[in-house]
Amino acid sequence: MRGQAHTLEAFVAAVLIVGGLIFATQATAVTPLSASTSNQHIENQQRATIQGLLATSAESGTLTEAVLYWNASAGRFQGASGDDAYATAPPNAFGSALRETLSERRIAFNVDVRYATGGGTATEPMVWMGEPSDNAVTATETVGLYNSSELTGADARTLSAVDRSGDDFYAPNVHDGRLYNVVEVEVTAWRK
Repeated sequence: MRGQAHTLEAFVAAVLIVGGLIFATQATAVTPLSASTSNQHIENQQRATIQGLLATSAESGTLTEAVLYWNASAGRFQGASGDDAYATAPPNAFGSALRETLSERRIAFNVDVRYATGGGTATEPMVWMGEPSDNAVTATETVGLYNSSELTGADARTLSAVDRSGDDFYAPNVHDGRLYNVVEVEVTAWRK
């Protein structure tokens, strides 16, 4: 009798352990689209890469050149398509850095320029490659524009000259004195 009781106890314990394992594996199913520490690590690397790209471009002046690569007569970025934004990296030094750093690694990206309007903020898309995925990362960098800043496209006038002529620049003059506007360049990137 005692042997049967021990056998029954062992059988019940085995059923409980197997049942617990089955429940645990069902509760934590991992799929290819599940978030994992490796996905988070990749996103952190992409964010750091983009932030480094923006900081380097700001320091070298290529980011300022890119936000000023504007065709005031056409009212869009120089050489952009009819929808006012580039479908790929812009044809300037900042665009070359985007191609080398992101496009060649099969990373899609959008670039937006936010600016003050006097009563709030607005956004001018510079690059539009599509709707970002759920694992997209963003990084930003701020650039100061001055009345003496010159457009870097085919129309090489200063911002104050563009204002006086009545032509279109996406950001309005919202400051008195030398400062024209402060813009924030935001890059959103995701795996294709």
